[in-house]
Amino acid sequence: MKISFVVPTRNSARTLDACLASLRGQTHADVEVLVVDNGSTDGTVEIAGRHADQVLQWGPERSAQRNHGTHRSTGDVVVFIDSDMVLEPHVAASIDERFTAEPGTGALIIPERSFGVGFLARCRELEKLLYVGDPAVESPRAYRRELIERIGGWNEDLTAAEDWDLADRTRPVATIGRVPAWIWHDEGQIRLRATFAKKRYYGRWIDQYVRMNADTSGSKFARTALLRQPTRLLRHPVLTAGLATLKLTEAAGLAFGIRDSRVTAGARTP
Repeated sequence: MKISFVVPTRNSARTLDACLASLRGQTHADVEVLVVDNGSTDGTVEIAGRHADQVLQWGPERSAQRNHGTHRSTGDVVVFIDSDMVLEPHVAASIDERFTAEPGTGALIIPERSFGVGFLARCRELEKLLYVGDPAVESPRAYRRELIERIGGWNEDLTAAEDWDLADRTRPVATIGRVPAWIWHDEGQIRLRATFAKKRYYGRWIDQYVRMNADTSGSKFARTALLRQPTRLLRHPVLTAGLATLKLTEAAGLAFGIRDSRVTAGARTP
């Protein structure tokens, strides 16, 4: 089957070359690569042009970019990849094998690990390992075309928690499987100030997602996998302390973002 990779970008020059090279290096023969850019001002478009079958311009945010890439793609399967991810070379082949062997499966999870520079990146590596296999955290990335079109694609009103929203709409109507190959997420060098700012920006959409899914969203934010594996955490006390600092910073950013969202909404209410 033909597999289309859709990659939304915006000023992704630092990581994009490695990402797209990993897509072009897949062992599966029939692969299509689409990059959907959103007005990059660095070298993103030039890098994309060296690797992609199509380089498109679309916005305003990544959910809309992914939907546009789906519309313009031609594969039997659509796989959504972030521009800071590197795929192992047999990911596409594993997707083909799973969908062929399991005709009743509509979407597939590709498990993720991470790498980066510095202490906080090592803390994130530990966190990602704890999440592998946790249904409250993992979301599918590979979809049969008929399924992603039937459920309406990505919610363009969300720029955070949009992967959870898509998974929420997928589970009631389709079986979700998983592949044995890995995605490696390039964290770069994590800085607490930038982490706080990023989560504050996302907080406005997190608030919207929580309001839409009041009955189910709590388990996702609790991140219970971090508490269910105390032995693994105790083996790495220094990394665990750093991870706690990182998660508290993220929680503070989200709290401020949610507050900002509600203040703005209140100001608009007559």
